[in-house]
Amino acid sequence: MSTIAIIGGGNIGEALLSGLLRSGRQVKDIAVAERVASRARYLAETYSVLVTSVADAVQNAEFIIVAVKPSDVASVTDEIADAVTRGQADSVERVLVTIVAGVSTAYFEAKLPAGVPVVRVMPNAPMVVGAAVSALAKGRFASQEQLKEVAAVFDAVGSVLTVPESQLDAVTAVSGSGPAYFFLMVEALVDAGVAAGLSRAVATDLVVQTLAGSAAMLLERMEDGREASDLDTTPARLRAAVTSPAGTTAAGLTELERGGFRAAVSAAVAAAKTRAGQLGITSE
Repeated sequence: MSTIAIIGGGNIGEALLSGLLRSGRQVKDIAVAERVASRARYLAETYSVLVTSVADAVQNAEFIIVAVKPSDVASVTDEIADAVTRGQADSVERVLVTIVAGVSTAYFEAKLPAGVPVVRVMPNAPMVVGAAVSALAKGRFASQEQLKEVAAVFDAVGSVLTVPESQLDAVTAVSGSGPAYFFLMVEALVDAGVAAGLSRAVATDLVVQTLAGSAAMLLERMEDGREASDLDTTPARLRAAVTSPAGTTAAGLTELERGGFRAAVSAAVAAAKTRAGQLGITSE
């Protein structure tokens, strides 16, 4: 099985580590590089994994996963480049995988030894419970086989799909920011339920279970293949199926449309995409 170095032991690095171990990856095949001593001790004690320096983590790794803050990318990439250069005499072909938001594959390709394959991944917050959706985009030197191998790694923490790198800002706006949109919707529905006379506890249970069940319905319909030719219409069809003419749901939906619900969602995604582009790091 491939050996993996996770560079960065923050929340997202830990979520990936936890998911990999849950999926059956062996502790001996994973190393973590973490500079903060207290965090390093925590990871070593909690997961019994090797926590070491960037150079040592990279030394025997086939996949180097960069999971640091954007402000730390430059210094960490320099360390990785030095380690990869020193290790070029061995037979291991290393693939750098970045899950740092806004940093292009071209940036890493420019700083690493020539020809090092780079794959960029945009996971989202549900990674912490193994329910992420991760979008993958390969750089100039990554092969399709390497892309498949990276996809297998991220299968451990949810579902995976592949997009051109030019679409990753849109991915960020939809799935990266999407959990926050969802949680805001939960807040709004709970508050509306309280205003309608429910206790906050009852309203919260009703809202969370209703949205979880609705997502399960949609996923089941999409996975059974009946709507394979027009998946984009599946939510609309399910909405229509639970909306009786002149009924309570129809009345509620009319108010959402009158309030500009669709326009607000569209504007939110557009704004998030624009901001993702503004924050991007594309070159030195």
